[in-house]
Amino acid sequence: MNWGKITVVILAVFVLFIGGMSYIMFRSPADDYDHQYYEDGLNFDHDFNREQQVTTDHAQPTVLVDSCCIKFTFPQVVIGSVKLMRPSSDAPDISYPLDNKKGGPIQFTTLHMAKGEWQLVFEWTSNKKEYLYHKEVYIK
Repeated sequence: MNWGKITVVILAVFVLFIGGMSYIMFRSPADDYDHQYYEDGLNFDHDFNREQQVTTDHAQPTVLVDSCCIKFTFPQVVIGSVKLMRPSSDAPDISYPLDNKKGGPIQFTTLHMAKGEWQLVFEWTSNKKEYLYHKEVYIK
């Protein structure tokens, strides 16, 4: 075999490699990125201060996960919201209002929710202070 044929074969293999990589690149899903990256960066201090306020005031809610429901108990009267998020998908995220004016526990049913790991994000106000708390639970 002479150098001319080897050069053509190497060039053909290289062109096929580049064509295959281009095909794979265009077939892959688009990279989703956070469109609010800079706004989130600017709000980081505010969120950090709210998370620290939970620790300072010992205001962590008690979370009990049962086969049929999730029960939240707060040490004080709260008004806010809880967002239940699936780490694996954005589609089934659920948001509920929090309001325990009577000071009792708050309960939500889990029968319609997908089984598996969920992240709970609590945002509430109590005694004119803002709080933010994250908790991971597993729904069976």
